[in-house]
Amino acid sequence: MKKLELTTQAEDLMKIHSLQGFPNEICGFFYGKTVEGVKHVTAIKPVENAKEGDQRRRFAIDPLDYMKAEQFAIAEELEFLGIYHTHPLHPAIPSEHDLKQALPSFSYIILSVQPEAVVDITSWTLNDDRAFEQEEIISNRNVNTSASKAS
Repeated sequence: MKKLELTTQAEDLMKIHSLQGFPNEICGFFYGKTVEGVKHVTAIKPVENAKEGDQRRRFAIDPLDYMKAEQFAIAEELEFLGIYHTHPLHPAIPSEHDLKQALPSFSYIILSVQPEAVVDITSWTLNDDRAFEQEEIISNRNVNTSASKAS
């Protein structure tokens, strides 16, 4: 199983952003370094959900935000590791829509959010068959190391 390590600060920022956006889906980028196969997330950059209409079940990212994200990674000498988003009132498991939008080299962190708290965090990456595989999250708080399956 691939591994992704979250700093406490990165995890806290994603949780705060998640709760501020509830009941809508929120999204953002994360950056860091890959060392010996482990992605170390050290920076988070929230972005506005560009989805028009109901944002409770979908998110979209403006292409200009992707361009800015790549520029940020270059300027900070970090790897653009992936995208995080929330599933309000739903499990932290990728949807069919998530699969259609996924890029092969990215990790996808999903936060399951209830009105009062983030209840689960998972991370996923595409395999060679273009199916999601869960990554183990290494956290100081042991948020989630379960191995649930994507549907």
